[in-house]
Amino acid sequence: MRSGLAAAALALALGLATPAVAEGVIGMDAVKAGLDSGRIILVDVREPDEFAAGHVPGAINLPMSTFSPSVLPRAGDKTVVVMCRSGRRAGQAQAIAASAGRRDIVDYAGSMIEWTAKGGPVTTGK
Repeated sequence: MRSGLAAAALALALGLATPAVAEGVIGMDAVKAGLDSGRIILVDVREPDEFAAGHVPGAINLPMSTFSPSVLPRAGDKTVVVMCRSGRRAGQAQAIAASAGRRDIVDYAGSMIEWTAKGGPVTTGK
């Protein structure tokens, strides 16, 4: 709960706090708004072949198979948001990062399933 509160506080400070941001989880509308405003660093933890097949424009790929909290970008004045296909790996990545002391990582639990179902833009390649 502590990491969730810290993430929600961070989102509030960055102007991303909406009903979609709670307990360290962010929704699609907040992800879109954060990407549009440049306030989010979106990290996709799917494997490279999944990422290349289709990803959110602007996302960076840090595959779960080689994931280390030390490679997560430092947010500075932005919010680091992790995502995957269904939300499971993103939740794992957030938990791993929290156990390493990174309390500033937010989980986009809807991930690619929600993003594509709701018509979010997708790009292919690396």
